[in-house]
Amino acid sequence: MKKIGANYTGDGRCIFTVWAPEKKSMTLLLLDPSEREVLMDRGKWGYFSVELTDIKPGTRYYFKPDGGKPYPDPASHFQPEGIHGPSAVVDQGAYTWQDQGWRGLSFQDLILYELHVGTFTPEGTFEAIIPRLDDLAATGINALELMPIAQFPGVRNWGYDGVYLYSVQDSYGGPAGLKKLVDACHARGMAVFLDVVYNHLGPEGNYFDQFGPYFTEKYCTPWGNAINFDEEWADGVRDYISNNPLHWFDHYHIDGLRFDAIHEVFDMGAVSIWELIHTTVKALERRLGRSLHLVAESDLNSPKVIKTPETGGLGFDAQWLDDFHHALYVLLDKAGRDRYADFGRMEQLAKALTDGFVMSGEYTAFRKRKFGTSSAGIPGDRFVAFNLNHDQVGNRVSGERLCHLIDFERQKLAAAVLLLSPYVPMLFMGEEYADESPFFYFVDHSDADLIHAVKEGRKQEFAAFGSDTEPQDPFEIETFTKSRIQWEKRTEGKHRIILEWHRKLIELRRTEAVLKNVAKNDIRVTVLGQAGLVVHRQSVGGYDHLIGLYNFSDEEVSYELPGWVLGWTKLLDSKEPQWMENGDDSSTLLPAQPKPGQVVTLPPCSVTVYTGQVQLPADAPV
Repeated sequence: MKKIGANYTGDGRCIFTVWAPEKKSMTLLLLDPSEREVLMDRGKWGYFSVELTDIKPGTRYYFKPDGGKPYPDPASHFQPEGIHGPSAVVDQGAYTWQDQGWRGLSFQDLILYELHVGTFTPEGTFEAIIPRLDDLAATGINALELMPIAQFPGVRNWGYDGVYLYSVQDSYGGPAGLKKLVDACHARGMAVFLDVVYNHLGPEGNYFDQFGPYFTEKYCTPWGNAINFDEEWADGVRDYISNNPLHWFDHYHIDGLRFDAIHEVFDMGAVSIWELIHTTVKALERRLGRSLHLVAESDLNSPKVIKTPETGGLGFDAQWLDDFHHALYVLLDKAGRDRYADFGRMEQLAKALTDGFVMSGEYTAFRKRKFGTSSAGIPGDRFVAFNLNHDQVGNRVSGERLCHLIDFERQKLAAAVLLLSPYVPMLFMGEEYADESPFFYFVDHSDADLIHAVKEGRKQEFAAFGSDTEPQDPFEIETFTKSRIQWEKRTEGKHRIILEWHRKLIELRRTEAVLKNVAKNDIRVTVLGQAGLVVHRQSVGGYDHLIGLYNFSDEEVSYELPGWVLGWTKLLDSKEPQWMENGDDSSTLLPAQPKPGQVVTLPPCSVTVYTGQVQLPADAPV
């Protein structure tokens, strides 16, 4: 594959390369130290390139296809003046990394934390995140997942309007800021994931058509024409996209990528773009000697997403599990059934825990067709589960978080079901202490027509959900500032209790051998009518057992503990005084060491966790 963009090799040497297969000529316009033009050489496969020996890092430049107007480099590493301004040469070897001993983390061991750089701190920069890393690590969080950071219009955006996929957002701190953040994370034993978008490019500042056929009218996405992965001249586009993960892994020491909405990527070629990415990334993984994780967001409910290309799959290591969120949320918030009409039964949450996909071939009213196939038997560490993410919050008309929708006791229930599940859990920034700031959708476009289209689009989207509430204006700066989390509240009152609750659950996940076993064959769920359920997990070999007793109802529920263990010991009880919003309450605590077979009465809206061991046969090896 061809290296594209400005490849600075040191000592003033820089190779400029751009793909423009249907252009007759290409001119490099340099702006520093003074303006000059250099005619580029036309090579094979539609690439133009030129090597110069007097270039300094930071040199600004444009490309001029066929000697016409100047445009930024599609593979720009930095846009210091925004999406419409010149590109800048970056010396990727200038930063002195301190993470030489870093080999990454096992995906199974991750506690992911999705954050938006612009609203996580008042400064809204990479470097401003660093002082908060120790507090996150103390909670047990060991992996940041940054919402898209590729250069987007203005300074306020979720990131999904990114245009220059190789360029680090200037307002966040650019390439140097990102490297400092990644280095600081690795020093604390924390991984860093990026959210990348390969299903479309943002509309503003998108000059890619001036260079080549990056898009196709053969397919259409919710954001316009699809990226051209299988039509004429697709090879250059495939190189552009498949090189991008290597760029982040190699230059920025990123540990994993989350791929946005892969179901909106269309490729009918014999070797799909996903197989190409899988192959190139795994080769880099072997060369670097550290783990590189590929995670998909997929609306397919198909195990093929996480199968290897050799077995007919797409080659991802894991995928988001939306069905877990839907099944759990509607049991916590009855109003959620208006949003997720196909969910609402306790058996569905049980299936989400034991199988993964809830919709595995059933007819769904939402889609008006049968949907999905079974994921039973697939290990839990191939899925990412969550109670919140940017979509679940930001695509509500008032930007409500889960803590706005359910009471304190149910918040504890939600956290326990997630963090004691067999899946890799992900928290959304502030969720660990029930931050009460909304998270709205916001943009900072300069095109008036585009701003109007975005506003109208949001109104229509919420109207489709039956909302008659006027949504926040995405362009108003107040919409952005209201979305900043209130970090200082994490040590106050109920926020401190929820924070400690999350810390305790993560600690159990790390210390209890049973919770490290992600094999689905070692999970059983007993449904307690529509009131609650019991999640029974065992260690590899079946010696250690753990049961989570979850009562979702407002009434007491009785349950007979299994009788085939030596004894039960209580690990956690959500009704103990330290976990109550107002201190002690009138609930009778479940016994600390109940007898095997004893009937216990679960208090309303409660979580209780017990552990036990079975009697080994006399001739069992020790």
